[in-house]
Amino acid sequence: MKKILFLSLIALGSSCKNGALVATKNVDPTQYMKTISADDLKKHLYIIAADSMEGRETGSTGQKKAGKYLISQYQQNQVSFPKGASDFYQVVPASFLNKKRNNNLPDSENIWAFIEGSEKPEEVIVISAHYDHVGIENGDAFNGADDDGSGTSALLEIAQAFQTAKKAGHGPKRSILFLHVTGEEHGLLGSRYYSENPLFPLANTVADVNIDMIGRRDALHADTNNYVYIIGANRLSSELDHISATMNQKYVGLDLDYRFNDPKDPNHFYERSDHYNFAKFGIPSVFFFNGVHADYHKKSDEPNKIEYDALEKRTQLAFVIAWELANRKDRIVVDVIKK
Repeated sequence: MKKILFLSLIALGSSCKNGALVATKNVDPTQYMKTISADDLKKHLYIIAADSMEGRETGSTGQKKAGKYLISQYQQNQVSFPKGASDFYQVVPASFLNKKRNNNLPDSENIWAFIEGSEKPEEVIVISAHYDHVGIENGDAFNGADDDGSGTSALLEIAQAFQTAKKAGHGPKRSILFLHVTGEEHGLLGSRYYSENPLFPLANTVADVNIDMIGRRDALHADTNNYVYIIGANRLSSELDHISATMNQKYVGLDLDYRFNDPKDPNHFYERSDHYNFAKFGIPSVFFFNGVHADYHKKSDEPNKIEYDALEKRTQLAFVIAWELANRKDRIVVDVIKK
């Protein structure tokens, strides 16, 4: 009888926590998704987009200060830097940042944090957002609350949700790399540096979930913030596209707007955020975006204009998609999608 019960629990895929066997197969992520809250996102964002961060220009003192805050939050939640790294920083040298443009930028850093997978640790899901912005102009700090303080705050909350699940015995089966990239405003430079100098082989990188501006609404959605633009999910993997739609329908209920996913879209948003440096190497990628608004790249992009209820739901969507990517039986595959 005891032997049969033990074998049954093993068949379910169980883990041990405080001496108790906890089934890990088909765990509902709802309770962990709900740890992502508007209040916590707001707390992070008012710090990340504060005047004291001086607009987070690439390599600036203010950006480095913002980076230290990110690291402090990972440490507080007991999320460490990746194995194989010596700390939370991937240095992006000035020689790289200034190679194609005369940016006159100093050294900067990508910041990475990591939760190792319990069953397939060599397979990695990347969740990315850029934490730089455009700095100070004419004495005014351009704080970039939406661009991309919103995505930066989202990563902190997603990491906390995954870590909470791990502490309950439901850690992700695949590894997750939380990647805050620098130099986006100068041409996606931090993500390009990572893609050319990856800590983990690109062949083992399952997907990139990229978050860039998810705290506001645009003029096309003046009457509602219950939407998000979804870009790129079907470009390389029909499975990623299906997962994105299915997890949204099951857990979040946003209106998914695909208009900027059209390869003929004149805005070319697909090529304008950090997921592109993964996609160009054949890694399935999905980009979440709220669209451009009147405060884009202006000093008026401030935390008091963020719609935190929308930020919460969009962050939760990114989390449940990453949850499915990390915990499904088989990794998603790249297939040929008719454009």
